[in-house]
Amino acid sequence: MARYGRGQKTWNGVAILARNADPVLIRTELPGDPTDREARYIEAAVKGIIVTSLYLPNGNPQPGPKFDYKLAWFERLKSHAAKFITQDIPVVLAGDYNVAPTGLDIYSTKSWGQGRADPAEEPRRFQVAGGARLDRCDPRTFIQRRPMFTFWDYKRNRWPRDAGLRLDHLLVSPALASRLKKADVDRAARGQEGASDHAPAWIVLK
Repeated sequence: MARYGRGQKTWNGVAILARNADPVLIRTELPGDPTDREARYIEAAVKGIIVTSLYLPNGNPQPGPKFDYKLAWFERLKSHAAKFITQDIPVVLAGDYNVAPTGLDIYSTKSWGQGRADPAEEPRRFQVAGGARLDRCDPRTFIQRRPMFTFWDYKRNRWPRDAGLRLDHLLVSPALASRLKKADVDRAARGQEGASDHAPAWIVLK
């Protein structure tokens, strides 16, 4: 299995793994801010598709400089993604967006408290890239189970109560949208001993 990754000593890190393929590393930083050294973006070509692994800033608390950094990161991502759209390049923008796009993606908004950036309105505006549409790969398109959370905080017994958020997403360019076959979340992974507070989200392309 071939892999590329980038991490740092704190909690940031991204990686791309490819089975039976030889990915071509394109970049290890999101363009737009040469002073940004956080390990939050990596991009590679895998079998003719551009694949990214991204980890958006958490942005908490808001308002404040961390939330401002999150919004600025979003703008850089939108600008970069627009290039894929205008050039009709097949791309999957996958990762932890730290954004719950709709009310269905948030368990009891009030319970998360004031000042959290995850459910905030401003980041939810990442629906377009430079005026061109990106298609979100929504598991609810394929299965009827609702909601489709991907994150359950360790605090307040949130996993046993299924009190989660959907923060992890895969966005595909229009060039790939017609090839989308399946999408889901491996919820069972979150219940394993020593598990991450996120469960893997995935898609299958024709």
